[in-house]
Amino acid sequence: MTGPGTAPDGVRRAAVLGSPIAHSLSPTLHRAAYEALGLTRWRYDAVEVAEDGMAAFLAGLDASWAGLSLTMPLKRVVRPLLAAESDLARAVGAVNTVTFGPAGPVGDNTDVHGIVAALAGAGVRSAGTAAVLGGGATACSAVAALRDLGVRAPRVHVRSAGRSADVVAAGERLGLDVRLAALDAADVVGAAPAVVVSTLPAGAADALADALAAGLVAPAVRDGAAPPVLLDVVYAPWPTALARAWAQAGGPVVSGLAMLLHQAAEQVRLMTGLEPPVAAMRAAVEAEVARR
Repeated sequence: MTGPGTAPDGVRRAAVLGSPIAHSLSPTLHRAAYEALGLTRWRYDAVEVAEDGMAAFLAGLDASWAGLSLTMPLKRVVRPLLAAESDLARAVGAVNTVTFGPAGPVGDNTDVHGIVAALAGAGVRSAGTAAVLGGGATACSAVAALRDLGVRAPRVHVRSAGRSADVVAAGERLGLDVRLAALDAADVVGAAPAVVVSTLPAGAADALADALAAGLVAPAVRDGAAPPVLLDVVYAPWPTALARAWAQAGGPVVSGLAMLLHQAAEQVRLMTGLEPPVAAMRAAVEAEVARR
């Protein structure tokens, strides 16, 4: 791979990589940013890249490339291929953004920023207690984001503790006391979290939806207290069963679309060096979701 720079025709390129990738909203977000910023010679595409194709794709890039957005399963696969990582990406153990420095590709993580900013949009700027549903790569970013909100002992509710070593290790690197618990409504309710972040895939939280809303949201609303905030990282289909039950019980809900927006905005900042036009990006992605 050649060093960073501008291609002879002046075009700068970026793309989102993953498998599958056709559904990605990242092109909508980044292209809207380029248009608003007047970056008429910037291009952003979606490229199907599986795990076994990541090394060859990265090696084949030329000087026209400004950055890459990565989805699963590439967020961990790419790490051994990088020249450097940000401290945050190293602590989280997942890279969703690649830019190019003099020494080669540099990994970063903007998912943490996306979660923090999405919760801030719902008025959450600090929290004492929090629950994370699921123990995968996004859960690692979630515990890092919760650290920024002041949570020191997040409870991570998982189906299998044996498959959750990565989130525990991420918590240790971040200086957190990650406490694993069962992915069970009674366990979540018993912990009385102020914030719940569901990192489960679409449909995986459906069986918990009614019990969580009844156990966490309804009592707070009945007693005149502030109900816990839910961030569900799923944005399609929306609303999820969990988001619907939560909102119907009177609790505040943040869509994964807000997280997607803000992590993409931070990617734009890293790739272009410019202030991201968040309002224009939001309008574009909301219009695209409505169209779909």
